[in-house]
Amino acid sequence: MRDTIAAIASGITASGIGIVRISGPGAFRVLEKIFRPANPDKKIMELRANTIHYGFIFDENEKIDEVLALIMKAPHTYTAEDTVEIDCHGGPFVMQKILSCTLRAGARLAEPGEFTRRAFMNGRIDLSEAEAVMDVIGAGSDDALKSSLMQLGGSVRREISDLREKIISEVAYIEAALDDPEHMDLSGYPEQLADRLTGVKKKLISLRDSFNEGKMIREGIYTVILGKPNAGKSSLLNALIGEDRAIVTEIAGTTRDSLEENIRLGGLSLRLADTAGIRQTGDLIEKIGVERARSLAEKADLILAVFDSSAAFDDNDEDIFSFIKGRKAIILLNKSDLPACITEQDVRSRCDAPCVVISAKKNEGIHTLAEVIREMFFGGNLRINEQTMITNVRHREAVEDALSSIELVFSSIEEGMPEDFFTVDLMDAYASLGKITGEEIGDDLVDAIFSKFCMGK
Repeated sequence: MRDTIAAIASGITASGIGIVRISGPGAFRVLEKIFRPANPDKKIMELRANTIHYGFIFDENEKIDEVLALIMKAPHTYTAEDTVEIDCHGGPFVMQKILSCTLRAGARLAEPGEFTRRAFMNGRIDLSEAEAVMDVIGAGSDDALKSSLMQLGGSVRREISDLREKIISEVAYIEAALDDPEHMDLSGYPEQLADRLTGVKKKLISLRDSFNEGKMIREGIYTVILGKPNAGKSSLLNALIGEDRAIVTEIAGTTRDSLEENIRLGGLSLRLADTAGIRQTGDLIEKIGVERARSLAEKADLILAVFDSSAAFDDNDEDIFSFIKGRKAIILLNKSDLPACITEQDVRSRCDAPCVVISAKKNEGIHTLAEVIREMFFGGNLRINEQTMITNVRHREAVEDALSSIELVFSSIEEGMPEDFFTVDLMDAYASLGKITGEEIGDDLVDAIFSKFCMGK
């Protein structure tokens, strides 16, 4: 019989309400020892499922708090086990006191992610859905939340299960035919297999290719602000954040290191980095800042190249145009509140990146910038309502492994190899996809995945 576990399921900070969660075969016995219903006629072990009861938590004869106790019975709970949630006052001290009471009453402290792990081990959710729980918690935008909820609802599981079913049915057919060649003829089968695997291959490619978009939805678009000193990079950062995060002066070269912030812009999530101004300099510290700016820009999903539209282009500007050539970038002509010395036409003669006229100082053009970013990355609209996306590196690697195995099957068919060669690679593809849902995974990896969860989840 499994242990009964307990943990604080709400944040351990002062708040109006705190939650202590108990799960396992002894959850109701633990509650019975520490909870006294306001109605003394109520018996904990006889209470109906999905009911809430008012009363008090006691540590022996000492009253600890006034609470509500939620009774939930297996298998219709988060963990698929008997579960109790104690809604108490949200002070860290009182929550810890109640948790200590549960431990003395027979529960043990839950490990990080153990409630969700039990939901997985008890078959209520698969591993992709378990991982989506943390994505829901960490969602930083409407799109990220929508994508995470789709995965939590089984979108990835259904897609992977369908592909595995198609693959295993071919394996079963081949092995049955090899065992009973008198009644099952494999003539022409390789060509039929190739036709059927074409659909599987296309779906795997679609899943693989969805990762970059899915990752940006989940983690945010890594965006680096690039420009020469005094182009308005720090002013842009402050305008996007909505506060004075970066120092803004008339002195060139104020920013010598990168500043990073997570922001939401027009429903998009951006991981935004302001960098040192790009220019030729003999100052050692500033030179290090310029090198770091270039390094960050090389890794960026998006470069926001800021130019001062009130001043003519110089060699430093030309250097930036040369750097962003071939990269995903948006040109921002800043300081539109001042008389213009350069125009969008001047930009187009040097670069084919989209151009947006802004005034970071007056917060003008920011809405247009958001629209351009959405159009650039998602064609104006995200596809999360139309197709399944993968957002997890582990899932992408499993899909790539499965795709490689399917390619080997195609090679075997082209080379006229015997049918039993097909089954080896088909089973490898089947196993690779099973790693996504947790059907083909070792305990060590399960431990690693759930160790990243918070204590009460």
